[in-house]
Amino acid sequence: MSTATAAVRPGAVLADLLPATRVRDVALVVGGAVLTGLAAQLSVPVPGSPVPVTGQTFAALLVGTALGARRGFLSLALYAVAGAVGVPWFAGGGSGYGAVSFGYVVGMLLASALVGALARRGADRSPLRMAGTMILGEAVIYAVGVPYLALATGMSAGQAIAAGLTPFLIGDALKAALAMGALPAAWKFAGDR
Repeated sequence: MSTATAAVRPGAVLADLLPATRVRDVALVVGGAVLTGLAAQLSVPVPGSPVPVTGQTFAALLVGTALGARRGFLSLALYAVAGAVGVPWFAGGGSGYGAVSFGYVVGMLLASALVGALARRGADRSPLRMAGTMILGEAVIYAVGVPYLALATGMSAGQAIAAGLTPFLIGDALKAALAMGALPAAWKFAGDR
């Protein structure tokens, strides 16, 4: 058993395997924001929708899960605030809070805290629990993003669901499948059984 594994206490997340310092926490928060911004640049337009498919939701949920609720929330808050004031790291190099997809960014902020809290309860240690965690996180993102999309564009609820939810469900299932393998495997690699 490694010394990192021996130091892991119940309620730990992957980030807790690193030596605890304020510098670590700041680096993780900034790194999570940057990772989310980079993943947002993996952007593919969806015909009939003003919202593209991106890697940012997957990154945001991984950041929350790996860093825990507090650091995950702070990381996504940094991402959201920096993007709102002009850092071009929203989907496709966009920025500003007036974008029709900004509601999804706010949803990611809340979802990162939720999945981080669930990870502290061991939801990232088994494939089935990780899938459930990702699905709950995605649900929070849509619960904020779809109504924001409707308000920002003047779409009806049905139109917003058709443009801002339905086209993304298959991709979300793939993201959940990736997370089902990645996070439990990371714990296994770290020696936590």
